[in-house]
Amino acid sequence: MSAWANPKDLLSASFESLPAADQAAGGADHLADVPVQFHAHVNGPGQLNQVAVTDEVEALLRAGAVCSIGTSGGKDSVACALAVSEYLDQIGHTGPRILIHADLGRVEWQDSLPGCERLAEYLGWELMVVRRKAGDMLARWQGRWANNVRRYQDLSCVKLILPWSTPALRFCTSEQKTDVICSALKKRFPGHDIINATGIRRQESARRRRMDVSGPMAKLSRKGRTGLAWNPIIEWPLEDVLYAIRQRGLQLHEAYRTYHTTRVSCVFCIMSSHADLIAASTCEDNAQVYRDMVALEARSSFAFQGNQWLGDIAPELLDDTLLAALARGKRVAVRRNELEARIPEHLLYTKGWPTCLPTRSEAVMLAGIRAEVSDLLEIEAVYLTATEILERYVGLIAVKEDTGIMPDACETTS
Repeated sequence: MSAWANPKDLLSASFESLPAADQAAGGADHLADVPVQFHAHVNGPGQLNQVAVTDEVEALLRAGAVCSIGTSGGKDSVACALAVSEYLDQIGHTGPRILIHADLGRVEWQDSLPGCERLAEYLGWELMVVRRKAGDMLARWQGRWANNVRRYQDLSCVKLILPWSTPALRFCTSEQKTDVICSALKKRFPGHDIINATGIRRQESARRRRMDVSGPMAKLSRKGRTGLAWNPIIEWPLEDVLYAIRQRGLQLHEAYRTYHTTRVSCVFCIMSSHADLIAASTCEDNAQVYRDMVALEARSSFAFQGNQWLGDIAPELLDDTLLAALARGKRVAVRRNELEARIPEHLLYTKGWPTCLPTRSEAVMLAGIRAEVSDLLEIEAVYLTATEILERYVGLIAVKEDTGIMPDACETTS
């Protein structure tokens, strides 16, 4: 069951203080202090809003649970921290309070960590900064590509696998943020229940509209201790987020102020709009990571966002060598897709693969495809003849039999 709690009104003005006519119109000058990129999404001047809580969240907080707030430096996490801080004061929360920032390394905006530091100073909270020990986000993409090449070389997958995160496979969020944050919080507060708050809002997407105010967070839970995810501003519209920040005299992240992006995440994010990618490319601080990411596009023959090549966003930042490599990568992508489209669906990688043994003619086809793809991408692959491929499949199936996992029955035609 959801409840609503009013934070203490520490502000000098609110939407309710406007004349009735301006309230009805949304405030005659309500866009005056709103960054231009948000104008289409703001319907009024904004107002002091409330945090959404559940009975479980309130009970744990009143009992002294840790309250951590994940912050990126973006507008939603800042507004979330401001609202939650006031709510905690209101209910007399006595437990630990901490801001936590997952630093993604080279793909971060230069203002992200300083923005988190400014917020921590304003609130008087500690800021914990965590990083993935195995490397930053760019290193993860580069390492994923190297691993996928090795898998292709020894026929542990049928098609080449892209290096990038995707909307359906956001390991960037799970590995670089959630896992690292949860691990750090459990080590820091081993004897406490922990509530981790984020600035998720239903207005942002259809998926987020279906999210709950709070729920169990398995990665934060331990024996005898509760871990909860909490979305305190889940009901807030954009105008209330901007209002909360503006009324406290805080400065928006440079990505909004100077470069007019609509969101703060990685400078070049798999979820970014085309306009935000262009905006990020105009920041000189982002030029080198842009080139490094385009180099991975060129080398792998996989565009950063489906069919959208990052290299097309700001080609003026690329030298002749990288432009030529990108052009070749695009040609390779076309041919690779043509070749791999010939592979029958029942031979494609899936859970429990391989699910059947290819026929001789299918093995001949796979050998030809693997040979050409390997040549195109300069991969030193093995299993390039029909006989070698059939022997490899027999070996893989034998391993499954030894482990008690049998391949599914599968009919093929020659």
